[in-house]
Amino acid sequence: MLYNFEPSDNNLHFTGTQINYYFVCKRKLWFFSHNMELESDSDLVLMGKLLHEHSYKRKSLKEVEIDRIKIDFIEKSKEIHEVKRSRKIENAHVYQLLYYLYSLKKTANWVGKGVLDYPLIKKKVEVELTPDREAELENILVQIRGIISQERPPEAEWKSYCKSCAYRELCWG
Repeated sequence: MLYNFEPSDNNLHFTGTQINYYFVCKRKLWFFSHNMELESDSDLVLMGKLLHEHSYKRKSLKEVEIDRIKIDFIEKSKEIHEVKRSRKIENAHVYQLLYYLYSLKKTANWVGKGVLDYPLIKKKVEVELTPDREAELENILVQIRGIISQERPPEAEWKSYCKSCAYRELCWG
């Protein structure tokens, strides 16, 4: 399902992936934002897609695309869900979901809550866009805009998940 809104707000021109990458790796964010998308061959990304396809099969509003965001599924109770494989980078997941809530609030005056679903470990985490979190998110969006507007990517910084990153060769190759 695809809905198009014309965002007048500069803060609504990002994808959920960009928000997620801000917390995971700023260099990866820069590469992705400059059309260097290397994850189509990633086994981890493929496993995540398979998990999403085979979990929650009975949900009727699955993969709802609104402008640049893609919501995994929506419950009738005004609840958007994001399905993730692991809680390892949960903070990135939380802010990705906060961005979805923020986008829906700004484009459609829709206020609801979000839920992170971790089906492999049978956990759910509720996420709410509070005024404090909204202000924090707006500050993060300014920082993201600054990172992606740089001429060159930020310096490589080794993190534990670099060993399985699709961008590894660009940083450490």
